[in-house]
Amino acid sequence: MGLWEAFLNWLRSLFFKQEMELSLIGLQNAGKTSLVNVVATGGYSEDMIPTVGFNMKKVTKGNVTIKLWDLGGQPRFRSMWERYCRAVSAIVYVVDAADPDNVKISSSELHDLLSKPSLSGIPLLVLGNKIDKPGALSKQALTDQMDLKSITDREVCCFMISCKNSTNIDSVIDWLVKHSKSKS
Repeated sequence: MGLWEAFLNWLRSLFFKQEMELSLIGLQNAGKTSLVNVVATGGYSEDMIPTVGFNMKKVTKGNVTIKLWDLGGQPRFRSMWERYCRAVSAIVYVVDAADPDNVKISSSELHDLLSKPSLSGIPLLVLGNKIDKPGALSKQALTDQMDLKSITDREVCCFMISCKNSTNIDSVIDWLVKHSKSKS
């Protein structure tokens, strides 16, 4: 039995019918769709097509449904992020930790998004992806460069992951499980 099945069986034992909505955001090419696929199927594909606009993926196993909004990261879609982040159980923000030039933009987009009153208090999970690549930032460097310490109006958690190697994906799932419970 894989981790995913075990996780879903555990969830099923807690809830008869549970739906959890997450927004998965980040700049283009950060690895959002790869993350959805790794979480949903356990598989990774090297050649993902960039998400244009957004995809909503519903992962349903038994009584548990997780709705993942996978939002396009290109500049023209960033204005839509807020709309899909309202009333979700958690905001999952993916950053390409191996692309230092983009971290600054990623940080300002994140802080801009979190300043919206409609999103106040929603827990935030920041994922530094692509740690399998040379030159990827450390967790400390990412935390500093994303200025995560300045976010004090909500719970903030940061994991360094690799969708390609499934590194730390179990920690991500554990965190999501914990946050699915708080929604009544």
